[in-house]
Amino acid sequence: MRAFVFPGQGAQTIGMGRELAQAYPAARAVFDEVDEALGERLSALIWEGDADTLTLTQNAQPALMATSIAAFRALEAEGFGITDASFVAGHSLGEYSALCAAGALTLSDTAHLLRLRGQAMQEAVPVGIGAMAAILGLDFETVDRICREIGGDEVVQAANDNDPAQVVISGHKGAVEAAAEAMKAAGAKRALMLPVSAPFHSVLMQPAAAVMADALAGVDIQAPAVPLIANVRAEAVTEPGAIRRLLVEQVTGTVRWRESVANMAEAGVTEFWEIGAGKALSGMIKRIAKDAAVRNVSAPGDLAALKG
Repeated sequence: MRAFVFPGQGAQTIGMGRELAQAYPAARAVFDEVDEALGERLSALIWEGDADTLTLTQNAQPALMATSIAAFRALEAEGFGITDASFVAGHSLGEYSALCAAGALTLSDTAHLLRLRGQAMQEAVPVGIGAMAAILGLDFETVDRICREIGGDEVVQAANDNDPAQVVISGHKGAVEAAAEAMKAAGAKRALMLPVSAPFHSVLMQPAAAVMADALAGVDIQAPAVPLIANVRAEAVTEPGAIRRLLVEQVTGTVRWRESVANMAEAGVTEFWEIGAGKALSGMIKRIAKDAAVRNVSAPGDLAALKG
């Protein structure tokens, strides 16, 4: 069994997807459609722009999705379709890419939703109020317990359960810093403050969740062609109403990536194909499902290797 997985924010680089667009008309058409949907040449920013501008949340989210779907269309051009996977999943914004690839959301709607999601997440908390930190070397249960002990009047919570030894925490800056120090005292190998401008996947994102609830209420969502392993439940979902609710919950909830991958492996998935920019998910998967094969689909050479 195979799963198609789609990366989240942080994987963006200038030039991503350009070789695919040059080699595959179907991939180029994705970038053209996203440009048209947003009323701007996002593709020019992706391929030739400024890295700091691309990294802005409102740009990075639709840009990473466009790159993932372009890679998926190239994959289709080589004879691999959505039903060649038993599940789809994505890390945070990658969940939207997964739903688009599986036919639950149109490409245009996905671009609009991610532009809005990026803007709403950036605007939910003033710059400097929130923070995030990566905790290396402690399991989720320990990190979660320390966050609950530290919190007090400020928010700090486990935001991303990425793999057995990497958990990201999020919340008020002071509480995150205090929790990071407590994690090191508890045996964490490292506690790294992340260069992000907002406390993603924490309850401080509630204003953004409200924006997304309104936006998603007006968007048609179809049942995906294959089940989605949802971030906040780490279990399969296909019902459009449930998908809509979970996409809203995802804004403030924990990304349960470790459990998602483990549950897919337990269900019989032996191959994970990371579709889109970077290899961050591949590294996590190798630490979660150690016997599974991992492949990347981000450039024409990757597709040639799949055919071989």
